Amino acid sequence: MAKDTLLGKTLEELIQIVTELKLPKFTAKQIADWLYKKDIISIEEMSNLSLKARTALLENYDLGITASTKVQVSVDGTKKYLYPTAHAHKFIETAYIPDQKRNTLCVSSQVGCKMGCLFCMTGKQGFQGQLSSGEIINQIRSLPERENLSNIVYMGMGEPLDNVPELMKSLEILTSDYGMAMSPRRITVSTIGIIPGMIEFLNHSECHLAVSLHTPFEDERKKLMPVQNVYPIKDVLKIIRDFDFGLQRRISFEYIMFKGINDTPRHVKELCRILDGIKCRINLIRFHPIPDTPLDGSDDATMEDFKEQLTKKGITTTIRRSRGLDIFAACGLLSTKELVKRQEEDF
Repeated sequence: MAKDTLLGKTLEELIQIVTELKLPKFTAKQIADWLYKKDIISIEEMSNLSLKARTALLENYDLGITASTKVQVSVDGTKKYLYPTAHAHKFIETAYIPDQKRNTLCVSSQVGCKMGCLFCMTGKQGFQGQLSSGEIINQIRSLPERENLSNIVYMGMGEPLDNVPELMKSLEILTSDYGMAMSPRRITVSTIGIIPGMIEFLNHSECHLAVSLHTPFEDERKKLMPVQNVYPIKDVLKIIRDFDFGLQRRISFEYIMFKGINDTPRHVKELCRILDGIKCRINLIRFHPIPDTPLDGSDDATMEDFKEQLTKKGITTTIRRSRGLDIFAACGLLSTKELVKRQEEDF
């Protein structure tokens, strides 16, 4: 039977562990320091712990730090890392995106995804399991470029707010003084609009929120995103409109542009109507086709005009620069390829 891992444990959980092992309570803080502030790869390296403490930990726990099994490097500097998971032959992806002003890591929160969005490669894998907080934190902790990180976005594989307990634990570790002590203003969690999870996140985290919108019309959104049938965007927007984001916390809307589907003047008009009263930013995203989808991306001229029209209406709008195109950096492509490869090997 596999041992539990230490990585991903909150300070409260570490206190429970040392109590059960009959170790001094202060040992929990020492362990947290080694896990989240120092660069070790084994429990034996926790040199300020007593021999008794290290022996007890070794007998009952693994450290939980796992290196990536594959890395792809783009000509623009973007790197995509492939990580194994606790689910046999299942993999997740993490994308490191360096830029002049910031270095962003895009992390995964699930193996596969339940949501079945028409435009998403991860959704085509189906849902294969939840990531533990340790597996989420490992994507940051084992990253070779970890010291250069400035921002983290939960926009990789899976729907973060469909894995709320592990998401919230990982955010606590990232932002707490005992953990990695990152500013929550440097972390953004994306969602397609899972309302119960969104309420939990808004009330118990200070990190930014990004909502995948993709069309302001409910009938179109149902075709693109089945979640619209369960959590209508009008209900999502009501919660956002009623929530006090304060002066620094940010709400943004992600909008992948599809040719002839959501890129017309009537979409601009309806976006302005439904977002009225919400101080936000819209990120327009180019769509790069994935296998077995009928969708095509809008051309550059259409996207620029769409942005200009929204900006004239008073909505801050940007076009997100595409990165890592030569390594298929869109989430789900590399892990799907690896999954198929392993299945063929097993067969």
